[in-house]
Parts: sequence; structure tokens; C-alpha cells
Amino acid sequence: MLKDGDLVIWDSLAICEYLHERFPEAGLWPADPVLRALGRSAAAEMHGGFMALRRECSMALDVESSPTELSEEVSKDVRKIVARWNQLLDRSGGPFLLGDWSIADAFFAPVATRFRTYAIDLADHGDTGAAAAYADRLLATPDFLEWERAARA
Repeated sequence: MLKDGDLVIWDSLAICEYLHERFPEAGLWPADPVLRALGRSAAAEMHGGFMALRRECSMALDVESSPTELSEEVSKDVRKIVARWNQLLDRSGGPFLLGDWSIADAFFAPVATRFRTYAIDLADHGDTGAAAAYADRLLATPDFLEWERAARA
């Protein structure tokens, strides 16, 4: 939840949009309208989708990686995420989904942690290396590492 004076915003995607509007200089979304629209679509898809992955592979920053047998539903989610990441990385040129780090990357950071926690091999789900490299970049950003340290404390 975000409180700004007497305003309370309780939805994460709405919080991100509010912050983008309040602080456009922060570059939370790219200036390019096509990349911005694609990023918003991807963030919304993550925000309301991939239910099998969420249900069967909860986010746990404080556990060691351990291979897990995935259901077909989770594998389908992973294949779709790999395809989405590759689509956006190809379009933007990387290194993040929309070029520079954006809100879309913030929405997919928890997915990257799930892939790590459950030792999900993205190559088994159609990745040729770009998606796995992107997940590694997400998990190496200073902001993520700070979040992870706080969660483990």
C-alpha cells in the first residue's frame, strides 16, 4: 500500500502508475510509446496471470534452490514467460525488458526468484539463453540484492 497524504493506493500496478505520473523524471516507463504499451501489457499480464506458477511455486527468498518437478500448467506458464521475455528483449535490445530497467522488470523480479528457487531450467521451456541471462541480470541488480538482504534478515 502507498500513502501519499490522505490518498491510499492499495494495488501494486496502480501504485506504479501513480509513481510514474508523479515522478516522470524517474523513467519508470520508457519514453517510447510502443515500448511503454508493451511494458504495460507485460506488467498487467504478470499482475493478473500465471496462476499455476504462483500457486505451485511460491516466492521464497530465504530457501536454497531445489529442483522441482513441474506440472504441465506451470510448464505452460514458464514457456509463456520465456516467450514474452524474448519478445520484449528482442524488441528493445535489452539489457532489461524495455531497454533500461522499468516497472515491467519490477513485476518480473519475483518470477526470476521462483525460477531460481525451484531450479527451473528455462532451456527446457524454449529459452536459447536470453531469458536465463535476463533473469540473472534481474537478480543481480543492486535494488533486488538490497530487497533480498532485507527479506533474509
